[in-house]
Amino acid sequence: MLEVANINVYYGSIHAVKDVSFEVRKGEIVTLIGANGAGKSTILKTISGLLRSKTGNINFMGADISSTEAYKLTKMGLTHVPEGRKIFQQLTVRENLDMGGYIRTKEENRRMRGEVYDRFPRVKERKSQIAGTLSGGEQQMLSLGRSLMSVPKLIMMDEPSMGLAPVLVQQIFGIIKELNEAGATILLVEQNAHMALTVAHRCYVLETGKVVMSAKASELLDNDEVKKAYLGG
Repeated sequence: MLEVANINVYYGSIHAVKDVSFEVRKGEIVTLIGANGAGKSTILKTISGLLRSKTGNINFMGADISSTEAYKLTKMGLTHVPEGRKIFQQLTVRENLDMGGYIRTKEENRRMRGEVYDRFPRVKERKSQIAGTLSGGEQQMLSLGRSLMSVPKLIMMDEPSMGLAPVLVQQIFGIIKELNEAGATILLVEQNAHMALTVAHRCYVLETGKVVMSAKASELLDNDEVKKAYLGG
């Protein structure tokens, strides 16, 4: 579904992503793990058209999207749940959801809102509330729900557990697993490496902008080097 080949991304003179390649197959959860500054979020922003790679190619559903504008990628079926939620603080919960479904018809939006409300009862309870007044966990659920409104083929999630209490982290990862079991393909960037490896099928480990290891997620849970570096073992 997604193939990233030999991308190099810079912030001015800083070489943030160095010759990175990986793939995501339909129906998988693939996770990128690594320390802060390893390039994980930069990779997602490059895939979603917010940054550009100096080299290489990004292919999605058989099409080269290396130079495609971000708004066109949503129509192609790619959605990005950004780090820090990035909800529209002054809009209501329902208005945030409708922003996520802007490419769909009113009837499609109505149907998808119903599905989001079924999956996130707390979001339904807060549908008329100003989004900026929600708790951190509720905002994360809204951000995930907003991404589903466009009926994506691939969901990219950037640090969905950031700033959440442990009980909410468990809940969010339960939702990620449920989405995948319902057919969603997911590319997950997550600082909580243990939780990411628990739900993912495959993993790529990044250090200073480079992929230094890739394997089945279950294998990396038992890898001594990964345990020491990322799992506190």
